[in-house]
Amino acid sequence: MHLDFAVVADYAIVDQAGKLSVLGIFQHIWVQQFPAMHPRLHLVLRLKGKRTEVGEHHVQIRLVDEQGTEILGGTGSVSFAEPPAGVTDIEAGAILVFDVPFPHAGAYRFEITIDGQGKAAVPLTVSQLPAQATRGSGGQTLH
Repeated sequence: MHLDFAVVADYAIVDQAGKLSVLGIFQHIWVQQFPAMHPRLHLVLRLKGKRTEVGEHHVQIRLVDEQGTEILGGTGSVSFAEPPAGVTDIEAGAILVFDVPFPHAGAYRFEITIDGQGKAAVPLTVSQLPAQATRGSGGQTLH
């Protein structure tokens, strides 16, 4: 079993035919202040394997900061159904939706483990928006 890709996006869906659609892939978030919360962040995975790997596979996700401190984590499973006759490769999309807390600015990463083996780390950075002051008439600073 291998991880074909993993991305962070604004939105993703798997349709009834199993087709994966992903919108707004990103690796950086700007926030007004810390601590911050990013609502409904979509972590999108596509797993591929061989016909012999049909069945359930254990998936673990951890979001850690640059010091390795776990911010959030979870486990679950992905099931692969028996493919049609003659098909040797299997694939499945998985979409995990999180309300993600970010306690401070910096580098974060989603660590993805499948069946106990580390498969990927998806980087994500979070920064505070610079203070923006607008100059009005008469040289006054407007906030």
